[in-house]
Amino acid sequence: MPDEERLAVEEGLSYPEDSAGRMVQRNIIAVPGAWTVGQVIEFLRTEEELPSEFYEIFIVDPLHHPVGMVSLNKLIRTDSNVPVSEIMNTDPKIISADKDQEEVAHMFRQYDLTSMGVADESGRLIGMITVDDVVDVIDEEAEEDILRMAGVRETDITESIFDASKNRIVWLLVNLGTAILASMVIAMFDGTIEQMVALAVLMPIVASMGGNAGTQTMTVTVRSLATKDLTSSNIKRVVLKEFSIATLNGAVIAIIIGGLSFVYFDNSLLGFIISAAMIINMVMAGLAGILIPVGLDRINIDPALASSIFVTTVTDVIGFFAFLGLASIFLI
Repeated sequence: MPDEERLAVEEGLSYPEDSAGRMVQRNIIAVPGAWTVGQVIEFLRTEEELPSEFYEIFIVDPLHHPVGMVSLNKLIRTDSNVPVSEIMNTDPKIISADKDQEEVAHMFRQYDLTSMGVADESGRLIGMITVDDVVDVIDEEAEEDILRMAGVRETDITESIFDASKNRIVWLLVNLGTAILASMVIAMFDGTIEQMVALAVLMPIVASMGGNAGTQTMTVTVRSLATKDLTSSNIKRVVLKEFSIATLNGAVIAIIIGGLSFVYFDNSLLGFIISAAMIINMVMAGLAGILIPVGLDRINIDPALASSIFVTTVTDVIGFFAFLGLASIFLI
């Protein structure tokens, strides 16, 4: 390929994978701030190598550092003798070429952008990213998060049986360890279960409801982290909100399951115990569903990949321990 194109490709490949530098479109329109609107329009009419699609024109200084941006809409509505420096937006949204593509998508959402400039490490404008590029990124990241929450990858469908198995077995082994931990809690109360078979019947209900409640909160939290809606400034308010939701939902479910247990087993104390265990487990599930993803994110572990295993462990262990512990105290 021509030397100019080869150098552009090599420069793009020098940036990290899934970064702004890999997404950048090199063909942009950048003009000096001293040009008038008429000069810019004449340039657009005569220049042969314009981008196929563009929405804004970048204003640069002599070192090619971006100092402003003018939308086409504003350009064609302004008198031709006015310098573009007088009508430009002096706070153009520029992102570093080494920034991750998720950060790019977040900025497009946050500022409702149609295009954004990309600068190298020296601050020199090297290209732009348009909204149609970001739509692809958003779809890609959403699909990746969904697959990671299940512990699989997109490439699993094309990989060999051995490679796909190797990718999945790690998290299955972690899950096995957490399942053993839950079973050890049950083993602590084996004598209690032997004396009252109803406990074995009701145990899965407590764990299942807690798991579902934790998954709901976890899904909302992982999405909020991905979209930057959940930050250190609002984490306390969000935790309090999820605690309130979990308490309310736990109370409703507790009344229903407590009443059904009383009717079916003709034991009011059993109904009270499962109701109390249900509230405890659903409140803990709500807290785990938000605190675990946030904690993993703080230590740079993808919450979409690891949260579900730990949230399920918390709900199983707390659910079994609360239900069987209360039963051993008040029923046996």
